[in-house]
Amino acid sequence: MSLKSVLLSAVLLFATASVQAADAKLKPFVLASKGAGSVAETVDKTKAALAGAGFNLVGEYSPYADAQVLIVTNDALKKNAAASEHGGYGAVQRVSVTKSGNDIQVSYTNPVYMANVYRMKDDLSGVSAGLEKALGRVEEFGAQGMTAKQARKYHYMIGMEYFDEPSVLAEYGSYEEAVQAVDTKLANNKNGVTKVYRVDIPGKKESVFGVAMKGSGDNKYMDDQFVMKEIDFRDLKSTAHLPYEVLVSEGKVYALYARFRIAINFPDLSMMGQNSFMNIMKTPEAVRLALQKTVK
Repeated sequence: MSLKSVLLSAVLLFATASVQAADAKLKPFVLASKGAGSVAETVDKTKAALAGAGFNLVGEYSPYADAQVLIVTNDALKKNAAASEHGGYGAVQRVSVTKSGNDIQVSYTNPVYMANVYRMKDDLSGVSAGLEKALGRVEEFGAQGMTAKQARKYHYMIGMEYFDEPSVLAEYGSYEEAVQAVDTKLANNKNGVTKVYRVDIPGKKESVFGVAMKGSGDNKYMDDQFVMKEIDFRDLKSTAHLPYEVLVSEGKVYALYARFRIAINFPDLSMMGQNSFMNIMKTPEAVRLALQKTVK
């Protein structure tokens, strides 16, 4: 075979691989492992593995029994957040440890999927490799999947919000005033919304807060456990959907509207029927009002 033929074959192979990568289907979550054990022991092992791989634990949250969410970041995540518009949403990754039946599942948000739905500059493939090395990778799950191009322009259906159509919860005179107000109000509020973590984005006047939401009675639709009981019904658990985010950017306080924020992690959920969006129809406004009441 001539040198020209070899070079042509290499170019064609590279082009084919590039097309296949562009068409690859991304899913919201990655199952790292599944097996016997206890939640507490597995959480300790998971924390150690994440620390060993250079991930910093910024918060943790148990939304209900037999479930723990660890929120981590690192320099690569924060650097990408700084380079991306409203990149604070992607400044962390969430790792969950959940007991399901007799198994303990360890899962995490898929960095490449999240980088695309949050329209970030870098696709976070390096972060994905780091999480895989630390925790393992059995399979992606949570949806039939979307290409990167589809994820970047995702919305659930006509008339529903895109990534760049968040709720503006409050406005303050400056970033410093806004971030201090949100931090204080989350610590002192009586609306069932509490702080899980805070990450400040380097070089930007932007911070992301993770918040836990608990409610009952008329406020049950904003409650994390209520929502997850309705939509997280499959064998592989999507506990790493939690917690929700509040973003402070300059002097404004934002949150992704729930019809987008929930849908990106459950894009295949049906509109009607059992375990459908219809069962949490009141949740988007309940979440928005609870957050607004807390940070305004």
